[in-house]
Amino acid sequence: MSDETQADDARTAGATERDEDYPGFDYHTGPVTLRGSRVPGTTTDQRLLDSRGPSDWLHTDPWRVMRIQSEFVEGFGALAELGPAVSVFGSARTKPGTPFYELATHVGRRLVEEGYAVITGGGPGAMEAANKGAREAGGASVGLGIELPFEQGLNEHVNLGVNFRYFFARKTMFVKYAQGFIVLPGGFGTLDELFEAVTLVQTQKVTSFPIVLMGTDYWGGLFDWLRGTVLEAGTVSQKDVDLLHLTDDVDEAVLLVTVAEDHVPPKHPE
Repeated sequence: MSDETQADDARTAGATERDEDYPGFDYHTGPVTLRGSRVPGTTTDQRLLDSRGPSDWLHTDPWRVMRIQSEFVEGFGALAELGPAVSVFGSARTKPGTPFYELATHVGRRLVEEGYAVITGGGPGAMEAANKGAREAGGASVGLGIELPFEQGLNEHVNLGVNFRYFFARKTMFVKYAQGFIVLPGGFGTLDELFEAVTLVQTQKVTSFPIVLMGTDYWGGLFDWLRGTVLEAGTVSQKDVDLLHLTDDVDEAVLLVTVAEDHVPPKHPE
C-alpha cells in the first residue's frame, strides 16, 4: 500500500471518528445554536431534573442573571402601588438621641404628613430614624435592604421591606419610585447615592426632581468646593450645581419636594 493510500485511509478514519463523536446537525438550545464538538451529551431538561452532580452552577453568570431579574421583579411588584414617595439617605452610624437622628425622624414624620411614603436603605442610624418618623406618623415606611457583612437586616420601623443582593437593583428602586431625594449627613454610601442621583438628573436619565441636602454645617464645605474649585475648573456648569439645594429647615425641604412634583411633566409610554 502506497504512502498516499495510507494517508487517505487515515483521513477517512479520522472523519468517521469525528462524525461519530460530534453530530453533524444543528443543536438548538433556546436562542443558541451548537454544532460539532459543542453539542452536549444531555438535554437541558435532563440536567434540570437530575438531582445529582455538583452545585457550582449556583455561582455561574447565567444563574446570577436570573437572580438579578428576580430582584427587579420583586422590587417592582412590591413598590408599584406605593404612591408618592421620597427617598431619604443618611449614615447608618448616626446614633439615637443625636441632633442628626432627631432631624431624620422629623423628616420622615413631615413627609408622611404631606402625603408621601418614605423610602430608606432600611438600615440603622439615619435610615432607622426616618423610618421611625414615617411609621409613627401612620405612613408607609419602606426599607430597601442590602446584603452586607456588617449590617443585620431591616430596622424595626420598616413596614414594607425588600432585601437585595445587588446594589444596582436596589438603586433603581430608590430612583424609580421617588419624587425627590432628601440627603442627611452621611459617609461614602450616602455620597455615592447623592452623586448618582445628581448624575441621573444632569444627564436627563430621569425626570428632573429635587435633591435636598440637610445640614448646612455638614454639607457646606462640599457646596463651597463645587461652587469654587469645580465650577471654576469648568468641569461642571452653574446649572449643574443648582440641581442641589441646601437647608437646615425640614419644612423647606418638604416644600421643595412638593412644589417640584407639581411641575413634573406627565410620563409618556416608551
